[in-house]
Amino acid sequence: MLTRKQRELLQFIQDRLGETGVSPSFDEMKDALGLKSKSGVHRLITGLEERGFIRRLPHRARALEVMRLAEDQVGGKPAPATPAAADREPARRGFTPSVIQGDFTPTLPGAVVAQAGHTVQLPLYGKIAAGTPIEALRDNSNAVDVPAGMLGRGEHYALSVEGDSMIDAGIHEGDTVLIERCENAENGTIVVALVDNNEVTLKRLRRKGDSIALEPANPNHKTRIFGPDRVKIQGRLIGLMRQY
Repeated sequence: MLTRKQRELLQFIQDRLGETGVSPSFDEMKDALGLKSKSGVHRLITGLEERGFIRRLPHRARALEVMRLAEDQVGGKPAPATPAAADREPARRGFTPSVIQGDFTPTLPGAVVAQAGHTVQLPLYGKIAAGTPIEALRDNSNAVDVPAGMLGRGEHYALSVEGDSMIDAGIHEGDTVLIERCENAENGTIVVALVDNNEVTLKRLRRKGDSIALEPANPNHKTRIFGPDRVKIQGRLIGLMRQY
C-alpha cells in the first residue's frame, strides 16, 4: 500500500509524462509535493521502484517510466508507455570523480572513437568518489564495453562511482560513468576535476570571478571552493551505465 506522498508523486510523474513525454526533474517533483529537499524525492522514488510502480530507464540520468498505478488511480491499470525525453534527445551532461593515485598523470589517456560500431572498449580507471574523496587505484588492464552510440568524437574513459554526493543528479554508488576527456567545460557541467594535482573528484562545475566551486548533488555534502590555479578539468560526464 502506497503512502499519500508516494501516490501524489506517482500521479504527478504520470501526468507529466502524459502531457510532455518528459520525466519531471527532482526540483519539479520537490516543489509539486511541497517537500523541503530532493533527498525526500529520492526516497519516494526508491519506494515506488521497489514496489514495481515505476522503473528508472538504464543509462539515463533522468528518465522514469510508470509501470502501473494504484488501484484507485485510473482503475489501477498500467500506464501507457510514454517515450522518455532522454530517448528523444541527447542525455544531459555533467559529472564528478575523486582521487586517482599511483602512477597518475594529469592527462588521462582514453580511447579514441574513430567510427560507429556495435561496442567500444574503454579503459576503466578504478573508482571515483562522488562524495568525500577516496583513493582510486588505476589499473590499465581493466576495460569496459560501451555501446558506440553513447559516445561522440574524441577520447573517452570510464570510472566506477563510490559515494552518494551526486545522487540527486541520478548518479549512484556502483554506477560506471563515461567521461569525455577535455580541459574546459561550461558552467553547470558535471566534470572530473583534478584538485591540487593529487585529488580527482566528480562534481558540478561553477565559476564565479576567479573562484571555482565544485558542487555536489546531495544536500548532505558541502560545496568546495578553490582558486583557479588549484583545479584542472580532466573530462566531462557524457553518460553512465548501471547494473541492477
